Amino acid sequence: MSADVTDVTPDAVETVETEAGTARVTWHRAKKARLVVAVGHGAGGGIEARDLLALAGALPRHGVSVARVEQPWRVAGRKLAPAPKTLDSGWRGLWPALAAPGLPVVSGGRSAGARVACRTATELGAAAVLALGFPLHPPGRPERSRAAELLGAGVPTLVVQGGNDPFGRPAEFPEGDYELVEVPYGDHGFAVPKRAEIGQDEAVAIITDAVVEWAGSLG
Repeated sequence: MSADVTDVTPDAVETVETEAGTARVTWHRAKKARLVVAVGHGAGGGIEARDLLALAGALPRHGVSVARVEQPWRVAGRKLAPAPKTLDSGWRGLWPALAAPGLPVVSGGRSAGARVACRTATELGAAAVLALGFPLHPPGRPERSRAAELLGAGVPTLVVQGGNDPFGRPAEFPEGDYELVEVPYGDHGFAVPKRAEIGQDEAVAIITDAVVEWAGSLG
């Protein structure tokens, strides 16, 4: 599968009012969609992250619409993410817009966005959770584990994790009722060093291939 994400043109951009402020949804719709995958960004970046762009380019060809979601703090131009409860509030406020097409919705995101998806999946009725670069712990602080959030998602869950992610390498993850796919050599943003045995395009293709296959198993 091609990992080319240079031209990912959205079908629509929608603003949504939430208790946390104005959020924004960038839609990439499949022609005959059977599923929506909603992905939020992390605390240190936006929806231009390589993995979110790659999914927006790949999934619609497989009957899966993608919604790249910007939390209110990003829309407002702030540089620091708010507290988790505020992030959760923004995600809850967005949910009716994500569910409006009348399709099952996979709640997802990268890093902090993955944590939000896990924390709110059951209450929102998510069909599944997609966790990209789940921050299992702060770098160098494995004792501050966030595994309970991941294990408590309560729905089918796929974790895609860089092999060298300082926020949690695949071997550090506990056993649980979820699937985990490793992107060899990848860091927290799935960047791979030039000396790696795989190139950047191949690393991104591992992500898209894994999510396409997993999404197909959801029905």
